[in-house]
Amino acid sequence: MYWESHGPADGETVVLSSGLGGSSNYWAAQLPALTKRYRVLVYDHFGTGRSRGDLPEFYTVEAMAAELGGLLEQQVSGPVHFIGHALGGLIGLELARRSPEMVASLLLINAWSEPNAHSRRCFSVRRKLLLNSGPEAYLEAQPLFLFPPVWIAANSEWLEQESSHALASFPPPANVLRRIAALQAWQPAAQELAEVRAETLVLATRDDSLVPWTCSQKLAARLPNSGIRLLPEGGHAVNITEAERFNELMLDHLRKHRLPAEAFNTQEAL
Repeated sequence: MYWESHGPADGETVVLSSGLGGSSNYWAAQLPALTKRYRVLVYDHFGTGRSRGDLPEFYTVEAMAAELGGLLEQQVSGPVHFIGHALGGLIGLELARRSPEMVASLLLINAWSEPNAHSRRCFSVRRKLLLNSGPEAYLEAQPLFLFPPVWIAANSEWLEQESSHALASFPPPANVLRRIAALQAWQPAAQELAEVRAETLVLATRDDSLVPWTCSQKLAARLPNSGIRLLPEGGHAVNITEAERFNELMLDHLRKHRLPAEAFNTQEAL
């Protein structure tokens, strides 16, 4: 798996895990805010970007969490703060449930605890675009699910550049389809979510056009040590569209759950 480490080697470690796209580049707007104090580990999910490989047919979110857990065992000593967007948030929940000693806190952005009819319809459309029209059409439609209309209209040039970069490094379509299937199949039992003891902030936006904010509300209600913050706007990718506001909330969350110095001992950044 491709990964990068940024920031001071002796700081608390923050792990950033992106959504369906799987790219570490998704967090470009958060790195400057985090690396002044924290060691930040970003990675490309297996089967995406620079983490080359073919995913098995029955791929799961649990497997994604196990892959990340293996990376953290090699690169980090002590617990980490985990920030995950959508699918990345599900990976963090699985990691915190299966390896609680690894995760000190969670920040989950527009995540969920069970499938819903609206998101299922959105992912069905995305699957059909990829299967019937190919990666270019899939990427052209992607901003409609991630960003508010006004933001799309004001950032068309940036979106064109991002789409070109994404097309050049687009993973095998079978990998994308198996990742979609994995996130749609993820539905932990109530007792499994109750096993997540990490201090958690669930953050959602009311204008998310891919995942209804009520999904985050349900998720927060099922986690024993969680709170929820609802933002009025920002869309699904709120950490991009409202980066300054998001970064303030993110840093405040990390400050509240600061680890004592003896609780972490990160390895030297490579």
